[in-house]
Amino acid sequence: MPIAPWSETAPQLVDVAMGRAPADMLIRNGRWVNVHSGEIIPGTDIAIKAGRFAAIGPDLGYTIGEGTQIVEANDRYLVPGLCDGHMHVESGMVTVTEFCRAVIPHGTTTMFIDPHEIANVLGLEGVRLMHDEAVTMPTNVYVQMPSCVPAAPGLENAGASIDEHDVAEAMGWPNIIGLGEMMNFPGVANNDRKMLAEIAATQRAGKTVGGHYASLDLGRAFYGYVAGGPADDHEGTRAIDPVARVRLGMRAMLRLGSAWYDVGPQVKAITEGGLDPRNVILCTDDRFAATLVNDGHMDHTVRHAISHGLKPITAIQMATLNTASHFGLERELGSITPGRRADVILSSDLVTLPIETVIAHGEIIAENGVLTRDIAPYPYPAFAKDTVKVGREIVARDFDIVSPAGRNSVTAKVIRIVENQAPTKAAEAVLGVENGLVAMDRAQDVAQVAVIERHKATGKVVNAFVTGFGYGVDCAVASTVAHDSHQMIVVGTDKDDMALAANILQQVGGGFVVVSGGRQLALVELPIAGLMSDERAEIVAQKSEKLIEAMAQCGCTLNNAVMQHMFLALPVIPQLRVTDLGLVDVTKFALVDLFE
Repeated sequence: MPIAPWSETAPQLVDVAMGRAPADMLIRNGRWVNVHSGEIIPGTDIAIKAGRFAAIGPDLGYTIGEGTQIVEANDRYLVPGLCDGHMHVESGMVTVTEFCRAVIPHGTTTMFIDPHEIANVLGLEGVRLMHDEAVTMPTNVYVQMPSCVPAAPGLENAGASIDEHDVAEAMGWPNIIGLGEMMNFPGVANNDRKMLAEIAATQRAGKTVGGHYASLDLGRAFYGYVAGGPADDHEGTRAIDPVARVRLGMRAMLRLGSAWYDVGPQVKAITEGGLDPRNVILCTDDRFAATLVNDGHMDHTVRHAISHGLKPITAIQMATLNTASHFGLERELGSITPGRRADVILSSDLVTLPIETVIAHGEIIAENGVLTRDIAPYPYPAFAKDTVKVGREIVARDFDIVSPAGRNSVTAKVIRIVENQAPTKAAEAVLGVENGLVAMDRAQDVAQVAVIERHKATGKVVNAFVTGFGYGVDCAVASTVAHDSHQMIVVGTDKDDMALAANILQQVGGGFVVVSGGRQLALVELPIAGLMSDERAEIVAQKSEKLIEAMAQCGCTLNNAVMQHMFLALPVIPQLRVTDLGLVDVTKFALVDLFE
């Protein structure tokens, strides 16, 4: 059940604080990490009642009653439960339930999720499914209503669409906290009617508008975007980026995803430039299942930020209080103070941050990396599991790229992967022509990338070229996770393998697969919207690790190349992408020819 509001529980909290009633739980003798004052206060007790903090101070033994649960902190640090200010559950390839099961032992007690992946497949109905699942969690899972579905109208097609009327409807749902990342930054700057109408519907509801400004231009286009209403941004990659955002009243979100390493360069704005960190937030954006299970979640992000020079208390503020304040929840969570939700971590070290005990809503839910209570699976309906509709069998000739007439070679535009960053580069390669068809070139590390329409059963295939994966053998990697429209995307060096990979995904209802020499090397089945597994997170993580190993076996040495693969079709992050409509130059927001 959702935790009762402070307004209803205040009389109980007052009675406990005054000693007139016993606490439900008393945590004794810890070091209070106070994110409001920036202090660490030893010898502190915490009294909890009705899932909220009732009193914090020394010597609260007077709150002990017959039924009070005693937790001995033994001089460990008392850290507020960690908050992820911007993330996509679907990137973990698991459901909300399984994501929570994976991250709770790592100290994450609050998440702000943007389910625009499922929205691109199932529309408003899909968002409602994840919203309703989020409400049932034993931690705080708030939902941002997806804004850009499809992300780039005219440059791609999705399985569904979202408009301002959908946004207005969703603002009345109990767990909607605001609008998800506004990715159409040129649209906002150019006064696109639909984009501004979605922002207006959110502002009228008094909720937060998420941002996504994936451009290096901090001049007029940036000014126009901020004037349109987005309140935060997580697309910065340079030290100047958080400075520019904070100066204009935005919150700068620094992300550490499975493949996005944007924290290190940007924290220099604080550690070297003196930027006030109050308006800077840590987030993950996209975390692969194997990363969640092996490396952690926000605990990993906080440790990473500390390793790049942030003071531990500052890094913790950026993953707790700053996040809560941004979403208007400072009086509800993000700190260990009276009336807030009783979300607290016990840790023996503030730098390495081992997560030893996790308490959420006043209940111990994890100890030493293990959940102490289980969470029942959420039943997704049948309509959410029948979404891969290519309409026909894919064959090798679907990947033929016909050369302009009379050419022995061509100069082709090529998408170049940038390791550990979301942006790609626009490259070129001279490729040979064989029997009128443009050939891939393994010696130049130029593979083919294809987008296969999988929502409307049109059977359409669009082909382009990509470099940077390093595939050195006949192989193909295919997925129905292809941000954000989530068509099917196939990268390969052999057309027969590419066809086989695409057909395997049709058979299993979506997922990721690696094929080499006509043989399946790894498979992660994702039957829910072609995006999420209905299996346990641990199992998905194991399969995901095999996926990464299989890609490495084919020659790919990139850090978490799965994430790079997912984003090849995302036409809102520069520079070059491919969608079901063709090759997209994101710097121009226009479709361009494959050949010079």
